[in-house]
Amino acid sequence: MQTATTLEMLRSTIAGLREDGGDRGEGTIALVPTMGALHEGHLTLIREAKARADHVVASIFVNPRQFGANEDLDAYPRQLERDSQLLTEEGVALLWAPPPQEVYPEGYATNVSVSGVSAGLCGADRPGHFDGVATVVLKLFNQVRPDMALFGEKDWQQLAVIRRMARDLDLTFPHVSQIHGVGIVREEDGLAMSSRNAYLSPDNRRRAAALPRAMKDAAAVIADGGDAARTLGNLKETLRVAGFETIDYADLRDADSLAALDTDNGNTRLFVAARIGGTRLIDNLAV
Repeated sequence: MQTATTLEMLRSTIAGLREDGGDRGEGTIALVPTMGALHEGHLTLIREAKARADHVVASIFVNPRQFGANEDLDAYPRQLERDSQLLTEEGVALLWAPPPQEVYPEGYATNVSVSGVSAGLCGADRPGHFDGVATVVLKLFNQVRPDMALFGEKDWQQLAVIRRMARDLDLTFPHVSQIHGVGIVREEDGLAMSSRNAYLSPDNRRRAAALPRAMKDAAAVIADGGDAARTLGNLKETLRVAGFETIDYADLRDADSLAALDTDNGNTRLFVAARIGGTRLIDNLAV
């Protein structure tokens, strides 16, 4: 695996990968953007990317623009050497690991904002977060110029923001149809894999398994015609009893538009964000 830390290195290496397409001509490239601290969920994205393209480019960049003033930018785990080894073992062709000044040079003054799908859910609790996500992903798309990109469905709202941005800004590399969501990878007890799970104490990690269980139960009740408001209230109470200090939201949304729903419309997802031991966990599933 090659590693690029400057745009010049990146573009030179990408040009070489494009030439290495074998009998098919120009080599296709799949991008998997990450912030590092890789786990099985990320590696699942890498494997799916390998199945879809000739070459996989992974990025590791802890994007300061998607962290709020009181969030965990400084504490976010950074383990580039370990992550590089994992990516090498998975057969990644190129790691793009730029320093912040390479992405946001002195005088940088541009911001990308996607309205609609960025409102509510995490957009309400983390003002400016999705502007930071959209900005850095657009930059990654322009830097790497991939044929496709892959994102985990655990961050469903993020995926919706990126697809909306690609559609609205006429991005063809990758086109919105080539922005692939990959299903949530879960631990044995159902908890969605996340780099932030490492923040949990052993006791809180055990308690956190109540989140996917409560969501699964609530989704089943709602799908069976149960009262959504009452069911969501019961879900919140279950989480409080389990040890979650706050529930930022427990909402039903249309899976595509993310419009709020008060009943199942046949294309419904349940979204929850809750905090335990100071760690914010998010999850979603189809109703």
